[in-house]
Amino acid sequence: MKNKLYWLLLLPGLILLIFFLVIPLFNTLFPTVYEDGFTLSRYVEFFKDEYYLTILIRTLKISIISTIVCVFLGTPTAYYISRCDKKWRSLLISISIFPLLTNSVVRSFAWINILGKNGVINTLLLKLGLITEPLTLLYTEFSIIIGTIYLFLPLMIITVVGVMENIDNDMMEAAESLGANRITAFLKVILPMSLPGIIVGSVLVFTGALTAYTTPQLLGGNNLVLATFIYQRAMAINDWTGASVIAAIMIIITVLVIKILNTVASRLDKRGEN
Repeated sequence: MKNKLYWLLLLPGLILLIFFLVIPLFNTLFPTVYEDGFTLSRYVEFFKDEYYLTILIRTLKISIISTIVCVFLGTPTAYYISRCDKKWRSLLISISIFPLLTNSVVRSFAWINILGKNGVINTLLLKLGLITEPLTLLYTEFSIIIGTIYLFLPLMIITVVGVMENIDNDMMEAAESLGANRITAFLKVILPMSLPGIIVGSVLVFTGALTAYTTPQLLGGNNLVLATFIYQRAMAINDWTGASVIAAIMIIITVLVIKILNTVASRLDKRGEN
């Protein structure tokens, strides 16, 4: 009886997943491996083309750098927020998630005003006499990375805060009573216990950076990434199968990264236990 009730409750969700996720995904990916028979020729062509590989490497580089920076910035910030009084904690969390409440197009245009040749940074540097001509900050990989970090850093902070809030302050006090300073106690005690949140946050940031379209489109100029390349193949060239190949590669990369991060987390956890 319980099993029947379980499946009845699960059935509506399964139907929605099958019709709105599995079937569309199958229709998208099947043409990439079947053309008068099973073939991987389109994937082979992708990895043989230097232009395609350049875009793939650029996308991975931007995603990895953005993820690493978000971890280094988000983890200490999350720790500070988690140790504040509840009144201040709520305020700081609200400030942290405020960028998520703003449309990504608006945020990207804000960075255009900051990084442009007549933007805030160049104007300030010129007035201070530190440069003689405007720097090229906009429409570069650097501008994409800056925009991506700004876009996804709140996700890292919120995710890690949720884990660190459940870590008792007595852990830090016990480590300090045994002779560790606060930095050592944080690295040896708090950080290993926060790994689940850091891993989840890293996955969210990496997959978000890998699949982001608006920010690279507005801030990247001619520096194509996989998401903007998909749009180009599908809408400009009308090569929907080619766009599906790129989408499949992005899915595979995401799955591999999740697997790698989970493996790293499990090994680090074992070290902490020993």
